[in-house]
Amino acid sequence: MPIINIHLFEGRTVDQKRKLASEVTDAVCRSLNVAPDVVRIIMSEMAGENFSIAGVLKSDQPAK
Repeated sequence: MPIINIHLFEGRTVDQKRKLASEVTDAVCRSLNVAPDVVRIIMSEMAGENFSIAGVLKSDQPAK
């Protein structure tokens, strides 16, 4: 049973997460030759203050 962990910054819509789950499931099924019902996806959302790049919090970096 493939278990996929995806870490995201907060702010995605439910529709975006639905699309992500569907497309990741399709890719896993094609590449591993498994049925969709065995694929598990865990999406973890985090705030920008819980992630840093080069010692600077993501929430303190300019928006891109």
